[in-house]
Amino acid sequence: MADHTKTSSELAADSSKKTAERLFPGQPITESLRIAVIGPEEVLETKSLANDLQELLESLGHKIKMMVADKSAWEPDSREGTSSNIAQDADLVIVLGGDGSILRTARWMGYQQTPVLGVNLGRLGFLADFSPNEVEPAINELIAGRFRLVEHMMFETRVLRGNKIIASDLGLNETSVLAGPPFSLFEIELYVDGDLATVYRGDGLIISTPVGSTAYNMSAGGPIVRKSIEAFIFTPLNPHTLTHRTVVDTASRNYTLIVPSPNIGSSCVVDGRLLLSLQAGDEICISLATPKFCLIETNQHSYYSTLRDKLTWGGGLQNTSARSACHKS
Repeated sequence: MADHTKTSSELAADSSKKTAERLFPGQPITESLRIAVIGPEEVLETKSLANDLQELLESLGHKIKMMVADKSAWEPDSREGTSSNIAQDADLVIVLGGDGSILRTARWMGYQQTPVLGVNLGRLGFLADFSPNEVEPAINELIAGRFRLVEHMMFETRVLRGNKIIASDLGLNETSVLAGPPFSLFEIELYVDGDLATVYRGDGLIISTPVGSTAYNMSAGGPIVRKSIEAFIFTPLNPHTLTHRTVVDTASRNYTLIVPSPNIGSSCVVDGRLLLSLQAGDEICISLATPKFCLIETNQHSYYSTLRDKLTWGGGLQNTSARSACHKS
């Protein structure tokens, strides 16, 4: 559980925003890149694929650092004076694993983000867009300059207790406020820029980014929102009313959640990680973060092809190559 003591502005002042200094879409790469290849050691294919990538990339003249380690190695360190990790020092990070590995990497890089190319070794892989068989062609596309750098918003979650920040975290997908044991419904007050907007009554609330809209939010019946949009998506969990539906609002506002009477097991969860257990009156503040998560895309995949292929959008649609023809009059 992270316990940052600095605000985003203070951290941003300590560390300048990472930019893709050697990656320019449309321009072939002609110099050596610093590339970090990272992944979880508990996934069997990770080590062999990492070694293959190291051999390939070094043969192309790039400098490679590898970290195949346990999940616990992806813990950010926000203390002053600590050295940056291999991802922050790189021009490109290749993440092996799945969407969970990418979420951990984004959090690990913290306020100095480096462009990521995700390789899926899991089941879904919405962010980890490339299969192992597609990695070498993707690298060739990258070197030829045929790629896109797509920035996605990140957010901060801070919990105040008695006007003191007791926990905070940087996230990419969502913050969830969950009722927990003894599993009775509870109330969540939502304030927007300090004004009371509504009171949710149910099992909890998901506050998602567009990137996270295809994760927990979608499973809870929330909408899919294009990843490049800067917005927050508020999806109630089993609301005890007929009137509450998902709401999408701009990310430029500040949102505060208060649980007046939490259950014993009520908690705040960021990107699937427990941030802390809630006490009565805790203020959960959610706002747009300064850094942007940057994902590398190539022409091998498009936004809608990913929705079709990964999420089976379109139901039984099988033959996507035979496009639905517009009937000629």
